[in-house]
Amino acid sequence: MVDNTRGILAMSAAVVVFIFNDALIKLAAEGMPAVQAIGTRGIFATLWCGLALLLTGTWRKIRWAAHPRVVFRGTLEAGSAIFYLIALFNIPFAIANAVNLSTPVILTVLAVLILKENVRWRRWSAVICGFLGVLLVIQPHPGDLNAWTWVALLGTAIGCFRDIFVRFLPVGVPTLVVSFSTAVIVAIVSCGWALVEGWQPMSGRALVFIAGSSLLLAMGYQFIVVALRSGGEFSVIGAFRYSSILWALAIGYVVWGEVPNALAMAGIAVIVGSGLYILHRERIRR
Repeated sequence: MVDNTRGILAMSAAVVVFIFNDALIKLAAEGMPAVQAIGTRGIFATLWCGLALLLTGTWRKIRWAAHPRVVFRGTLEAGSAIFYLIALFNIPFAIANAVNLSTPVILTVLAVLILKENVRWRRWSAVICGFLGVLLVIQPHPGDLNAWTWVALLGTAIGCFRDIFVRFLPVGVPTLVVSFSTAVIVAIVSCGWALVEGWQPMSGRALVFIAGSSLLLAMGYQFIVVALRSGGEFSVIGAFRYSSILWALAIGYVVWGEVPNALAMAGIAVIVGSGLYILHRERIRR
């Protein structure tokens, strides 16, 4: 019997650090182009990962960073970010988030098709209910859907293939090296894009936010790779990405004073319920 506990814990930790990272980068990007903030964050994340490599002695295995599969995964990460970001510039934030949070559904489909996981109707029901809960929270308007929505979906789908591809990385590649390689590729691609658009001066406040965001991003890279290499089932681990919407609501309330309405509260209950049901089924199976 597969034990998903380690993967669930690592995914839950990744969700927490990624959502706080998003909040900081949003604050930083208020005074500059978003892609410039992301590129600068990538540079800082590369430095954090590089420092971790030095402190842990993992730098001795840095040669793995140039392995074709590791580079390919980093390229998928960059492609996912670029397509999603382009779409985000052209559609409402709520629509983009709703599309991005379809990740657990797409991951479950890919887990069945590529990894041959045995996903039964109860787990399918929990995953789909979780996504419906997300829609209740975000409440996107059908009139906002357009061609850019499909671009956002393309970025999300590429991100799902990136996650699945973790299972095909060489066993000997340290997680830190995978994180370092990913940070380098994202930094190069994003900064190149920002230079084409025109680099703008950055304030000290923005740099502080970006530095903090990059530290969380580097941690998130670690947690996500640990979760996906834990040997657990993607259809279970991926479902815990939905918890990001709960943290997003909490941060939105504390930082921007955003208060969810009754429909959003119902969606929160559905999301929490689907997660608890998956955990309950895991306990029964074990």
